[in-house]
Amino acid sequence: MTDKAHETVVREQFGARAGAYVASTVHAGGEDLDHLEELVGERPQALVLDLGCGGGHVSYRLAPHVGRVVAFDLSEDMLRTVAAEARKRGLDNIATERGSAQRLPFADGSFDVVVSRYSAHHWGDLPACLRQARRVLKSGGLAVFMDTVSPGPAVADTYLQAVELLRDPSHVRDYSVDEWLRAAREAGFTPGAVIRRRLRLEFSSWVRRMATPELSVRAICSLQERMAGEVARHFEIEEDGSFTVDTLTLTATV
Repeated sequence: MTDKAHETVVREQFGARAGAYVASTVHAGGEDLDHLEELVGERPQALVLDLGCGGGHVSYRLAPHVGRVVAFDLSEDMLRTVAAEARKRGLDNIATERGSAQRLPFADGSFDVVVSRYSAHHWGDLPACLRQARRVLKSGGLAVFMDTVSPGPAVADTYLQAVELLRDPSHVRDYSVDEWLRAAREAGFTPGAVIRRRLRLEFSSWVRRMATPELSVRAICSLQERMAGEVARHFEIEEDGSFTVDTLTLTATV
């Protein structure tokens, strides 16, 4: 599949579901967002890039503490929804811009802070996107990457990628912590702290948010029922299909 074709899939998946991501409790809150607010702190002159902004929750959280936030996403529908929500919240320092994370339309060293939350597993080329994030970050700037991660062992990794793809065909990969650290270094970042967390996903809202077809929902449930015990235990698979995944928050500097 070409880059363009994959980006078309991403736009189709998320454009019609923008409102669901603004309303999503999984995306709207959490310890990781609280931690992000602490990491960025008060930077009244800072220009922040919310890379792959989705429903805009990073932008909403940081806007009161910084000079300006650019909410950047591939989906025009998502960006219109974010702009409307920002106006509703009285956040007039949030701007929106559409484009691909692989080809950022910004000059070198444009941003003081670059943040990406729950977006990177949709990127068609993680190394290329990280190089772009590095390019547009000022020397001495802060980057924060937050995403679902692979637990590592092959059987658990295979399960995670399978259910993610069945739910959402725009999924590319949940990378392991080691893969993230290696990719960040190769892109020119100096990785800092890595915080690992666990995130419970309530099954019915998880599939409803992405409007997953019923056939795929049944396939996910069938896979869950047939998985090895160590996989079921790691992901804490519940009777209703709800399960728990691993996440990371990775800070990096240049």
